[in-house]
Amino acid sequence: MFKPEDFFALSENPFEDLFNNTDYVWDVLKKLKEYIKGNIRPNVSDLRKGNSFISKTLVIYNGNVFESGFIIDTSGKKSVVKKDGKILDGASVIYAGSILMDDEISIGKGTIIEPGALIKGQTIIGNDTEIRQGAYIRGGVLVGNDCIVGHTTELKSCVMLGESKAGHFAYIGDSILGKVNLGAGTKLANLKIVESQVVLNINGEKHETGLRKFGAILADGVETGCNSVTTPGTILGRDVLLYPNTTARGYYSPRTIVKLKQNQELKDRR
Repeated sequence: MFKPEDFFALSENPFEDLFNNTDYVWDVLKKLKEYIKGNIRPNVSDLRKGNSFISKTLVIYNGNVFESGFIIDTSGKKSVVKKDGKILDGASVIYAGSILMDDEISIGKGTIIEPGALIKGQTIIGNDTEIRQGAYIRGGVLVGNDCIVGHTTELKSCVMLGESKAGHFAYIGDSILGKVNLGAGTKLANLKIVESQVVLNINGEKHETGLRKFGAILADGVETGCNSVTTPGTILGRDVLLYPNTTARGYYSPRTIVKLKQNQELKDRR
């Protein structure tokens, strides 16, 4: 009921082995740091050259770093890099004004790092992902393929498995996200006000997570509305819809609608 495969389609996911031998999906958070340490292949030292601030727009293509002689076409849905009249399929762009705080960062193919984004290691970023202006990645983070980390969105000790969209003003701490879309202002709170470990009460059964910091598990198909909040240890099953301005707490089974009505939380089946 609470195994990783109950929440995510992991077959052929680049982070699939992170979930091996895991009884409860939240246990992945306990081994995330070591997994990143063992799997990261840093590739930004030639970009940084010892400096955190990227002062000139750079392109990575087939292991080479280009400082000039390229054109970036941003007129389409996805940026296209051209050099000498040839499209550099899979080229990544690190714009001037972005900040790479250390060398322990891996950036995948076709990924865009916009000006003002700040990334700390250890962090792995997948292919065809956008790290937008003002994003803050604090380290201990896995970002999969085709993800969006949006304007003033903060990530810390978390996993975005792929096609995970957090476009605007989100906080994602100590959490695991599948193929989801977060409305602007979504906050996944990860620390209880009372100093104690997170204990899950599900269907009358208590689960000791052993985690002091635990944000949320958002399964594939979850959608959150603007300014929604999850309290520490919230679990949203597949295709749950969390309405705007709503606070979710606890476990919600698949295809549940969570919304406020007359200041009372309702769970309605779709």
